[in-house]
Amino acid sequence: MATDKVSAPYSRAIEVSGLHKSFGALEVLKGIDFSVGRGEVVCVIGPSGSGKSTLLRCVNLLEEPTAGKVTVAGTEVTHPDVDIDRVRRRIGMVFQSFNLFPHLTALENLTIAQRRVLRRDKTGADKVARANLARVGLSDKEDSYPAQLSGGQQQRVAIARALSMEPELMLFDEPTSALDPELVGDVLAVMRSLADEGMTMLVVTHEMSFAREVADRVVFMDGGVIVEEGSPERVVGDPQHERTRTFLARVLDPAAAEVGEVPDTGPSGKRVDR
Repeated sequence: MATDKVSAPYSRAIEVSGLHKSFGALEVLKGIDFSVGRGEVVCVIGPSGSGKSTLLRCVNLLEEPTAGKVTVAGTEVTHPDVDIDRVRRRIGMVFQSFNLFPHLTALENLTIAQRRVLRRDKTGADKVARANLARVGLSDKEDSYPAQLSGGQQQRVAIARALSMEPELMLFDEPTSALDPELVGDVLAVMRSLADEGMTMLVVTHEMSFAREVADRVVFMDGGVIVEEGSPERVVGDPQHERTRTFLARVLDPAAAEVGEVPDTGPSGKRVDR
């Protein structure tokens, strides 16, 4: 029996149970259990090498789990008979490195998958593409090639491309990590607007202010396990685990972390000087 049909109704957009992932002898994920509700924004934070991006890639099977079960929008994607391409049509994915086609204009980057995967005609695909370029503030860049755009503009085109497939949920893998600091704000503003619209989002990020202000829930990972999760106010503002406190001290105030001080933090997640 085909397993790519939605079990309706479903309240959890993503459900992960007993997830393990190894690369040879290296075990990167060591038994992950968590879920993302429909319309929820969940930010995953943690040090490099903690398994954050691997977790994200296992959700849409860009990496095949070693063990465990992943269900997306009511479909078990880890089932051996699943039509993963059909499931992926419902998942938008935004990477660190933009992954735009360099030989295509911004508009063409947004229409190619619509036409090939969704079988939209050119008029329909162009209409959706232009609407999404406007959504990310780039209506005037539809004829520009990626090389003519800043990094922040390229990432916004990548977000608009994902939105043009009309996904039910969006996955973001460190979407601002490759950007110069002055370009980060525009990308985060687009992501905030998506959250305001009720888009389900799973975001791997190092932007603590975004996690604190936008997320419904924050998950802290280290060493391939979930160490702590809860509201942003609790995990970022008042972490209970020493590993979480040490990580946040280094991220929020590297200078203080070097001398073993944990900074006081205000509502934005930034240091409060006293």
